[in-house]
Amino acid sequence: MAEYKRDKTVLAICYDFDKTLSPTDMQAQGYIQSVGYDVKEFWDKTNILAKENEMDGNLAYMYVMRDEARGRIIFNREKLEEYGSKVKLFPGVSEWFGRLNAYGEEKGVTVEHYIISSGLKEMIDGTEIAKRGVFKKVYASSFCYNDRGEAIWPAQVINYTNKTQFLFRIEKGVLDINDDKVNDYFAPENMRVPFRNMVYIGDSDTDIPCMKLVNINGGHSIGVYNPENNNKDRVYKMLKDNRIRYFAPADYTEGSELDILLKAIIDKTAAYEVLETKHVKDVYETK
Repeated sequence: MAEYKRDKTVLAICYDFDKTLSPTDMQAQGYIQSVGYDVKEFWDKTNILAKENEMDGNLAYMYVMRDEARGRIIFNREKLEEYGSKVKLFPGVSEWFGRLNAYGEEKGVTVEHYIISSGLKEMIDGTEIAKRGVFKKVYASSFCYNDRGEAIWPAQVINYTNKTQFLFRIEKGVLDINDDKVNDYFAPENMRVPFRNMVYIGDSDTDIPCMKLVNINGGHSIGVYNPENNNKDRVYKMLKDNRIRYFAPADYTEGSELDILLKAIIDKTAAYEVLETKHVKDVYETK
């Protein structure tokens, strides 16, 4: 069911997951080791499978995960969530969402958080932040299950190009992936979250389509990098290529560069929407 534009301004912060909220791939934090692989060996196998079969890389890793689990672990939702519960997060992530929500509330802005990830929804759902309900919606690759609870087939596969569809769903408030109202026409003033009120935070090339879409429509794209190794090569390139407007270390603690940046975006959003509301009101008065 669609959620319609409200009187209160909404700012949607959309995150990739791996290497954005977590330092490494979620599969590499327990699952890969449990099926007898080292991390490089596992990803090499999935890449070869994808190349030999002209296969989507995310479908390949999901196939290998399920295939290698046979005879080793029970491959069901509960097990995947259990692996997710062990996923490490960057500093400050746990407190980040509540702090920004409270700051937004002070400024008259409702802050919402969304995941748009090629990682596994089941593992993200198992993290302590997801279990607290901090995310409005998690869009990620996922499995479907048989009547015994076993994962048998991909239910959703999200790659770098189809990530952008979820931004349009957020824009219109049509969050259910099976709701085709996302293709309906919405007048600009009726968009629940116009692109100018979106933030996309990511770390790599797989985020570029979303970053570019948000950027060219007046929103805020942010590249993050691991503060432990301080490698800025990717964010430098993304900024030079006009994919992002800002970059910062993936440090989510209070007072960090990223914290200050997001609070400035909330401030700007609050101020701009006062003017935009006045403009729309004046337009309607002339009709």
